[in-house]
Amino acid sequence: MRKLVLLSLVLCFSLVFSLPVFSKTFVTIGTGGVTGVYYPTGGAISKMVNSKADEYGIKATVESTGGSVYNINAVLAGNLAFGICQSDRQYQAVHGLAEWKKRGPQEDLRSVFSIHPESVTLVASVASGIKSPEDLKGKRVNLGNPGSGQLQNSKDVLSAFGMTPEDVQAAYVKAVEAPGLLQDERLDAFFYTVGHPAGNIKEATSGRIKVRIVPVDGEPIEKLIEKKPYYAIGKIDMANYPMAANADAGMVPSLGVKATFVTRASLDEDIVYAITKEVFENFEQFKSLHPAYSVLSKKDMLMGLSAPLHKGAVKYYKEAGLLEYVNPDLY
Repeated sequence: MRKLVLLSLVLCFSLVFSLPVFSKTFVTIGTGGVTGVYYPTGGAISKMVNSKADEYGIKATVESTGGSVYNINAVLAGNLAFGICQSDRQYQAVHGLAEWKKRGPQEDLRSVFSIHPESVTLVASVASGIKSPEDLKGKRVNLGNPGSGQLQNSKDVLSAFGMTPEDVQAAYVKAVEAPGLLQDERLDAFFYTVGHPAGNIKEATSGRIKVRIVPVDGEPIEKLIEKKPYYAIGKIDMANYPMAANADAGMVPSLGVKATFVTRASLDEDIVYAITKEVFENFEQFKSLHPAYSVLSKKDMLMGLSAPLHKGAVKYYKEAGLLEYVNPDLY
């Protein structure tokens, strides 16, 4: 009897240890406010990866965050696996500028790909009389929350027109809060760097208070782009905002950057490879997930990067014949 029990135990242990062990790696993607484009972008990427969870062993989740600066710092600290950030913020982190001036170049930051173009969008109430950035002086203006990419963009635009935040009644709240404050007549205007169409711009233009999207252009902006080459001329299609006071304006000029997908050097190569592959192998599906992606091409998604490419991304681009579109200094 003892031998029989012992044999049974041996067989049970053998069976248990012979079963395959399925484990998943959990990764979090840092995005932005839920009404912007970063959040659905992170959601789209995680959805694509999670559909192949059994194949890759990866489970992705999305976190709404304060934006670009927060995402870069959290990625570098290991609190996020990936983050979405503006291309200008990626450049500044890599070169030790702006928020990273005291800490120096962030050499562990790695780029994966670019995503959609983003325009520096200035929204103002009609009653405020703001028709140009020059008119912001003395007005109540939200420049963006600390940790967001738009805060530096707002400061750059003010500087281009000879102003500082002290020349306006500056607010520093999140983009998601700004439309409500504008409609409550507690703000005259707000900046938001975002891909279009954007939920909170639709919210701002659809309320009781009539608002317009203000052109951000002219010689001061041309000089700004010359000085800071990560900026480029952009346009906002007013067909996206039929309730705006200037809905018939066609394309409103502005300046823009790109949203980019970043990680850190130490993140596992297989994880970065899998996520890069899923986005590019299902490119048309990815483009269909948000109107802001409609203008994308695979070549576009390899432009506007300044951090070195992660080796997992390089592996995929080499396999797919896409490495020719990448700046060779980045790999």
